[in-house]
Amino acid sequence: MTSIDVHDLTKEYGSTRAVDRLTLSVEPGRVTGFLGPNGAGKSSTMRLILGLDHPTSGTAVIGGRPYATLREPLRTAGALLDAQAAHGSRTARDHLRCLAVSNRLPVRRVDEVLEETGLATVAGRRIKTFSLGMRQRLGIATALLGDPPVLLLDEPANGLDPEGIVWIRQLLRRLAEEGRTVLVSSHLMNETATYADHLVVLARGRLLADVSMRDFIEQHSHPRVRVRTSDPIRLRATLVARGHTMLEGEDGGWVVDGAKAEEIGAVAAREGIPVFQLADERASLEQAYLALTADEAEFTAAVPASPTT
Repeated sequence: MTSIDVHDLTKEYGSTRAVDRLTLSVEPGRVTGFLGPNGAGKSSTMRLILGLDHPTSGTAVIGGRPYATLREPLRTAGALLDAQAAHGSRTARDHLRCLAVSNRLPVRRVDEVLEETGLATVAGRRIKTFSLGMRQRLGIATALLGDPPVLLLDEPANGLDPEGIVWIRQLLRRLAEEGRTVLVSSHLMNETATYADHLVVLARGRLLADVSMRDFIEQHSHPRVRVRTSDPIRLRATLVARGHTMLEGEDGGWVVDGAKAEEIGAVAAREGIPVFQLADERASLEQAYLALTADEAEFTAAVPASPTT
């Protein structure tokens, strides 16, 4: 199994410290979501891992080796950082063939990844005629070309249509299930929540969180329970007597803040109050992320004032 290991990694551009003594490991067998506000250092970190920039200090290795020392790097790590990087005058097939030859990969892999990414029917077209979504698929095909155990993808769903978004979601899950190491940088919180098992969150170049998806949401969620009952008056009075606040929700149900479903269910059962729905509510990934990074964003827009009536 091949992991990505970063130790005490620092990168400075003049007076700006883009990555600040970062230490983390990206493990195989799961999709790791790489999150953070604009300017957090995500792209800089990925470039350092791939040897495209040199660190000011610290190390970043893939399978224990710096990327730049790999003789056939596409066999170890595939990456998508910029879908616009491919030469526009080449065809999709020629672009991939050049990479296959330079990395001593079997040419059959070209047609395999074209098929896998849905580009087989346009493989003979020049890349400059591709839409953003098609270029994105070509970038993913490039990352998959060497059948690598490690993948680093920056905003892989960018420009994809709804079918493409479902496809990339399934692809990421399959790659992790095959035991590969998958690091995915994204600003799409709701989409990240559908495929990520683990989260790494940066802000201003520093590590804010390195934790499972479930634990991240639980750590940044305020407990509350959604309940439906045929006798809300009696349930409310019973809960108020125990120090709880029960408020009516927008959908006709009720919400109890600061409680868990098992606690509310036990109270209702003891009092003989019928309950039709009882469920714990957790914050979404987006809500949990915003709770963590609210004070860390480098660029924030002012909230417009309400118009005077």
